[in-house]
Amino acid sequence: MIKHLIKLVWNRKRFNFLITLEILVSFLVLFVVMMFVAYYANNYRQPLGFEYENVWNINIDVKQESDDYFTPEQQALTRQLFNTVKDLPEVESVASALSVPYQSSGSFSSEEHNGKNIEYERGEVTSDFQTVLKLNVVAGRWFNKDDDAANFRPVVINRNLTEAMFGNEDPVGKVFGSEGEGRKESRVVGVVSDFRKQGELAGAGNFLFTRKNLNDPKERPPRNLVIRLRPGVPAEFESQLNDKLQAVAKNWSFEIQPLVNLRESLFRLQLIPVVVLGIIAAFLMIMVALGLTGVLWQSVTQRRKEIGLRRAKGATAARIKNQILGELLVIATFGLLIGILLVVQFPLLDVIGFISAKIYLYSILAAALTIYLLTILCGLYPSWLATKVQPAEALHYE
Repeated sequence: MIKHLIKLVWNRKRFNFLITLEILVSFLVLFVVMMFVAYYANNYRQPLGFEYENVWNINIDVKQESDDYFTPEQQALTRQLFNTVKDLPEVESVASALSVPYQSSGSFSSEEHNGKNIEYERGEVTSDFQTVLKLNVVAGRWFNKDDDAANFRPVVINRNLTEAMFGNEDPVGKVFGSEGEGRKESRVVGVVSDFRKQGELAGAGNFLFTRKNLNDPKERPPRNLVIRLRPGVPAEFESQLNDKLQAVAKNWSFEIQPLVNLRESLFRLQLIPVVVLGIIAAFLMIMVALGLTGVLWQSVTQRRKEIGLRRAKGATAARIKNQILGELLVIATFGLLIGILLVVQFPLLDVIGFISAKIYLYSILAAALTIYLLTILCGLYPSWLATKVQPAEALHYE
């Protein structure tokens, strides 16, 4: 039966080529949409690694074009701002950071390890950063004041970077990477479970924390103060906080944002590609549905003599319907096979290495099943029309 259907489709290959091409393009776009949806859904279920509720970020603008230089006055003023915020009764804890969760900015580095280049993001933070964001330390410890006197530079890394650099070994106490001439070596003092700075939709990346000492004259003053508020602090506290900051640094400006707001903004930005692709996929699905229905309708009309002859030879209405649907499924299978052969090349070429094999497979299956379902739905009405052809029409067909 299948061999016969393939032969019927092949005999009308010029007629069926356009349908196959539409199905191929629709499958490719639908696959990309399914892949990102599955990727984001899987990421959303994973631990975030920090708590953002009741946490605000204060971005400091010192009114200079570049952060490549700083002055002792800026350092002293930043320390004063830090202590002013820390003494407020509404503030539970405060820390400084180079960049904060849900911000697109950051500092990135890489290390060669066993012939492989390992990239990671690094964050400069003060000791209370772990308290503000409630990071989960799973090995070793977090930064403390004893690190001021250390003869090495302490670093804390997340579990993802631990596996990339040290595998199953305990990283605590080990030297991390290579340092330039005259610089202290970096040594791992602790490991946090996760830290997905780009939010719930982002994958698990590599992250490294270095300790910032606000009293060190050689260190650049931070541009972000992260604060955890006590429960029940009203939103009106934002204006009061800004007044306190402006009283300390009259020539600077401050942008105060709850991490909840930063999270929502980043969510919208991350979902834009999926929404755009989803709209394109929806239009393609509509075009394919209309095209399939119209082409099949025309095909049934042109083949009334053939269908009538089959009815005259004893074919039942069910067999006629199954033939029409079977031909359509064969056409869809041709398009899907070509599409699958194309998409399986991407993992082999490592084009989208951040997608796991499981998500990749699920996306292919989901896209293929959707195409098959659409194909069957589009073929129901034309195949039903074919069952209404009477045997006598084979004799009266002109």
